[in-house]
Amino acid sequence: MKSQLFLFSLAVCIQLHAQKPRARDIGIPFEGKTGKYNAITDVKGVEVGYSTIISGSGKNIRGKGPVRTGVTAILPRGKNNNPVYANWYTLNGNGEMTGTTWITESGFLETPIMITNTNSVGVVRDAVLKWFVKTGWYKEDFWYTYPVVAETYDGFLNDIYGFHVQEQHAFDALNSAKSGKIEEGNIGGGTGMMCLGFKGGSGTASRIVTIKDSTYTIGVFVQSNFGSKKNFTIAGVPVGQALKDTLNYEFKAPPSYQPGDGSIIVVVATDAPLLPHQLKRIAARVPLGIGKVGGRGENGSGDIFIAFSTANTTAFQRDNFTSIAAFPNDQINPLFEATVQAVEEAIINAMVAAETIEGINGNKAYALPHKSVIDILKKYNRIK
Repeated sequence: MKSQLFLFSLAVCIQLHAQKPRARDIGIPFEGKTGKYNAITDVKGVEVGYSTIISGSGKNIRGKGPVRTGVTAILPRGKNNNPVYANWYTLNGNGEMTGTTWITESGFLETPIMITNTNSVGVVRDAVLKWFVKTGWYKEDFWYTYPVVAETYDGFLNDIYGFHVQEQHAFDALNSAKSGKIEEGNIGGGTGMMCLGFKGGSGTASRIVTIKDSTYTIGVFVQSNFGSKKNFTIAGVPVGQALKDTLNYEFKAPPSYQPGDGSIIVVVATDAPLLPHQLKRIAARVPLGIGKVGGRGENGSGDIFIAFSTANTTAFQRDNFTSIAAFPNDQINPLFEATVQAVEEAIINAMVAAETIEGINGNKAYALPHKSVIDILKKYNRIK
């Protein structure tokens, strides 16, 4: 009987978790047409996996916790090793994304993209190499590569100097990667993140655009941990100002802390046949979406973005010449606009999905109050 009750409770929890609302579900308006899942996985072949580490409560004991962190894995072509054209851009560089110098030089992304906390970049990078060996990702006897691992800082909620992320967590994120619907909020690398005065985390969105009778998808994934409440905007409405007296964080900030400190990592995927220099242009439009919700690229923020294209499947060659499709620059504007729209929505999706969480020393980040947000948007006639 107890086992049946446990299974029933587990099923209910899973169902409730699966039904977690997204920004559009609660009535927040956005421009643009989404893909089937309104996620980066709407770009065919892209897979996302998570490993989430939550344990302990109360006073922080270094090395023991509380722990509120994790790892996110984004695989451009799933488990297939076929490098994609890519490029990257930074708005403010108080952060880290490994492997970018070779992307700039070669024009290719040859590895999954991993996202974790600031102090776990090294262990995750090394774990990716070990995962390549374990899975036979590279078939050659001699090979080298530079894993792409990005980070944002979760030290207000997580025992970040306890170094709780281990290589198995990176393996778990990579092995669990899947297409289709993906979870958002307090999950994976976004578990301990805060954003624009409230709980942040992992978020995603997508846009479908038609150009010259061809349809393309832009998919975005964010690990959102940036911005100050006073600048927070939804649908052009100063929500942060309206919620200035609403609980957002409860923690004793260090003397060096300034509102807006934090970071955001953004991954943009597309099936449009863009070349590396064009993907740089896509990544450079990401800050426009961040600015729409209140990001200012503050001094204490690491705002780093990477964009890749899954088109041109034979582009990466070691010996042979190949032919590729090239996208005309004069037709690229709709992709710019789709990128801005998807970044904006992915950030809000992360905040809508995120739940109130208490971390080290009783520090707490509160979830965005859905009803209050909708009431404010109604007051400004953004929704009826």
